[in-house]
Amino acid sequence: MTNPLLTTWEAPFALPPFERIEDAHFAPAIEAAMAEDMAEVEALAANPAPPSFENTIEGLMRTGQTLDRVLGVFYNLAGADSTPQREEIMREFSPKLAAHSAAIFGNKALFSRIEQVWLAREAFGLTPEQDRVLMLVHRNFLRAGAALEGDDAARMKEIKGRLATLGTQFAQNLLADERDWQRALPEDALDGLPGFVIDAVRAAGKERGADGPVLTLSRSVIVPFLQFCPNRSLREEAWRAWVARGENGGETDNRDVAAEILALRQERARLLGYDDFASYKLETEMAKTPDAVRGLLMAVWEPAKARALEDAALLEERMRADGVNGPLQAWDWRYYSEARRREEFALNEAELKPYLQLDRMIEAAFACANRLFGLDFRALDVPLYHKDARAWEVTRNGQHVAVFIGDYFARASKRSGAWCSAFRTQRRFPDVQAPVVVNVCNFAKGDPALLSYDDARTLFHEFGHALHQILSDVTYDMISGTSVARDFVELPSQLYEHWLEVPEVLQEFATHAETGEPMPREMLDKVLAAATYDMGFQTVEYVASALVDLTFHEGDPPADPMAEQAKVLDALGMPKAIVMRHATPHFAHVFTGDGYSSGYYSYMWSEVMDADAFEAFEEAGGAFDPAMAQKLEEFILSTGGSEEADVLYTRFRGRMPGVEALLKGRGLAA
Repeated sequence: MTNPLLTTWEAPFALPPFERIEDAHFAPAIEAAMAEDMAEVEALAANPAPPSFENTIEGLMRTGQTLDRVLGVFYNLAGADSTPQREEIMREFSPKLAAHSAAIFGNKALFSRIEQVWLAREAFGLTPEQDRVLMLVHRNFLRAGAALEGDDAARMKEIKGRLATLGTQFAQNLLADERDWQRALPEDALDGLPGFVIDAVRAAGKERGADGPVLTLSRSVIVPFLQFCPNRSLREEAWRAWVARGENGGETDNRDVAAEILALRQERARLLGYDDFASYKLETEMAKTPDAVRGLLMAVWEPAKARALEDAALLEERMRADGVNGPLQAWDWRYYSEARRREEFALNEAELKPYLQLDRMIEAAFACANRLFGLDFRALDVPLYHKDARAWEVTRNGQHVAVFIGDYFARASKRSGAWCSAFRTQRRFPDVQAPVVVNVCNFAKGDPALLSYDDARTLFHEFGHALHQILSDVTYDMISGTSVARDFVELPSQLYEHWLEVPEVLQEFATHAETGEPMPREMLDKVLAAATYDMGFQTVEYVASALVDLTFHEGDPPADPMAEQAKVLDALGMPKAIVMRHATPHFAHVFTGDGYSSGYYSYMWSEVMDADAFEAFEEAGGAFDPAMAQKLEEFILSTGGSEEADVLYTRFRGRMPGVEALLKGRGLAA
């Protein structure tokens, strides 16, 4: 039987042949691709010709093409549409792939060639991009332990394999807890809920084969339920299930998994000569040091906490007026905050949502990209990996630029959250390759599907990441698109959120699902006025998570992460009615891989820049100023990781920003 993953892909735009791919194809394809990659690497290392950039660094870029292609399909499907078979493949191949990577980075002959090219780099007449790629390759090998010898090298290989296994286990435990918990709701529990929440729990019940409405732990269902459910005991039950993900005891409990991950990361950093994992991880980021990260977070923490405590007192008064005694609790905050928002801004999310149709918000994101960058989007009728996914061809001046896939609806097989990924990244070497980019979200289904304002911001956020991939224009895929410092990668996504708040965008695309009428100017003004509402709560839950993440990775790892988490929150004076946005047992950003470990702060680091960058548009002539759009593409969106992030940002803006624009943007400035 021919394995479609290993054949030439004949679908339009060389898309994966999704309709022919079965779970049984993945394991043999990965095995074959790993063997091919290793043979290519060994041949490269054994090349008798003197090392050069072309035969060593570019040679390395030529290896592993089949493996990259196969894993691009597998990992995208495993995250967006998991099956028991895919989960088993993840468990089987995570340590195998880690060992495969360790063998490449530990290949002494290969590293010797890279080292020789590095030492003689000035003799090769490299372009700035080639010089950057050489530096990154050399640095990546050193940071992976290529210079380690003997027992240290062997131990590094063991650590990487174990971390890969634990990251997979953490992710699958979390998915299992989110998938398995459900609460059947009697009809009277729907009293007081707006129509879109009722539609969401009915749709969840239908998906799970229940006779009636079902509450699940999908964020798109549980957060609005906590906002609108008047039944306090039911809110408490739902909230406790939500925050208990990953710490329910038994096989899916993540607390010991997190502790082992932290210990192994610290050991890995020490083997490489760093004091702790935070110092190792932050060395290559814009922040550079843990002290710089903590300085930013604490500069925001105090004004955010002060605002949150003021808001908590007001919400507690409302609770008292409802006849509820005792302190405000975490399961009360969203409910009473929503009531306060309705009163202070005369803004009711149930009235707002019909104006935020998913399809119209997709159109809005596309239209902004057209006005800013000249991109056009044409719907494609092609086979995809799930019936809910949709695809568009992206063109500019009639020329093909990319394929964009949107997968927007929550389902039990999809991990929580929202993300941007790629089946294929942009490059010009070793062949010209147009990107295939995917945005994955977890919005509630409906007819039509309606978004909260936060949902709409998420859609724009992830599309900002997609634009970073779509507009990439570099030679080598290792610096393509979002292959940048972690605390820079969120700049394009968070910056793009600002266009949702441009009045003319909402005026055109925020149209009522039933009447087709545009959002009334009065409601639009209220939406924009309320943009920073409840920002104390949102900032506190985020910054607390970022500070816990940073503390976990500074110094010696905690033997008991939960005790350390409690200690950090106590020292901060965490408001009692607010919890971390991501507590340790379900902190997927930090524990399913190294991506955001010691790096959850990066959203806020990027926000300092995105607030400043949008001010540049406003100062220049408005949100669609063509000269600023050209600068944004030229210096940030098209350049990938071809230069240091601070260099790119300074070229765009003329300087680096301070924290003032962020505090102003969040409504927290003194």
